Amino acid sequence: MGALHEEVQGRVERLELPFNEAGIDPYGVSKERLVQAGVALGALYRHYFKIQCTGIEHIPARGRAMLVANHSGGYALDAGMLAAACFLELDPPRLAHGMAEKFLARVPFLSDWANRIGQLTGLPQHARRLLEDERLLMVFPEGVRGTAKLYRERYSLVRFGTGFVRLAMETKTPIVPTAILGSGEAVPTVANVRWLGRLIGAPYMPITPYLLAVPLPVRMEFRFGAPIEVNGSGQETDEEVERVVSTIKDRIWDLMESGRKEYKAL
Repeated sequence: MGALHEEVQGRVERLELPFNEAGIDPYGVSKERLVQAGVALGALYRHYFKIQCTGIEHIPARGRAMLVANHSGGYALDAGMLAAACFLELDPPRLAHGMAEKFLARVPFLSDWANRIGQLTGLPQHARRLLEDERLLMVFPEGVRGTAKLYRERYSLVRFGTGFVRLAMETKTPIVPTAILGSGEAVPTVANVRWLGRLIGAPYMPITPYLLAVPLPVRMEFRFGAPIEVNGSGQETDEEVERVVSTIKDRIWDLMESGRKEYKAL
């Protein structure tokens, strides 16, 4: 663990972000919290899930970009591991910002931790500002509909929102289609109990065959496709935007399907 801590600390220092003398960037991201989170996520990434990446060179080394990915596995485990991939595998390392579900903002401890490691509440103005500041943004267009998939649905794609495409058009941001394999195996959800979720302000509580949604040590895999440039002003008709969304969704589906032919959970 000591070697991992040293590596993470070195990577945090190499992040190309405007930290002040106190180690805080303009979004409130903290170097100290990044080190703590990086060690925890790094241990899961390398030793628990033993994640493999294909095509990670498609992520731009610098400048604005969106990683647009499928979602599954009960909760945003896949988002955490995707952020870990960008931090641990890219050179120079990059901080991938996520748009956290709004209910997290009502949970004091979780909301503070999320903000301090660059995971902001999922509001359009936050996403726009990050991209205008040349940051890397993770987008899961399925939203909670994606994490709520049951085990048998883990490799399906439910309806994508369209706002991310309009934002990409407006900010001239390339989209990197991303397929995530294994998160549905890690948290094999068999039911979602909404009344339990409401007790903590969440949309639902995932239930697994062993009841608690503690992730299993299965292998996860990320597949990144070539960046897609989306042309337009963001003022296009809904039909035009939907066509672009369908193109991106189809590309993610292709990456998922090609990966499934080779993927083994253990």
